[in-house]
Amino acid sequence: MSKPTFEEVVEALAARDARYALEAYFFVREGLDYAQKTITRPGRGHPRHVSAGELLEGLRRHALQQYGPLARTVLEAWGVRTTADFGALVFRLIEAGVFSKTEHDRPEDFAGGYGFAAAFDDPFRPVAKPPESAPRAVQPALPTLS
Repeated sequence: MSKPTFEEVVEALAARDARYALEAYFFVREGLDYAQKTITRPGRGHPRHVSAGELLEGLRRHALQQYGPLARTVLEAWGVRTTADFGALVFRLIEAGVFSKTEHDRPEDFAGGYGFAAAFDDPFRPVAKPPESAPRAVQPALPTLS
């Protein structure tokens, strides 16, 4: 019997619990790859273990890169509304044998990582310019009395 593919594992997970869309699992896998690439220096061997904080930052950056100002909307459409949801997805993939963890990794490590509005909306909000000082009115030259 062959080992199930990632796609087969994700389909089984999504069939058991429909809170998260299939795309959310694929996104977490892509986000892990993104995080590992950004924290591992080229030519330094295999990617190292990624902490919850590093993974959350990788997921945030990857979402902004892929979906821009729609990142939060896309994630929420997949059922992902908080960083704890990312943790739930990660630990489902761990339980399915797709991801690995250390003895110190816990689902709680993902809770309260960042607020989605600040993480995904704020980078696209216009920045208010400080008011420019009004140009000084030029005083007309007074005629000189000679």
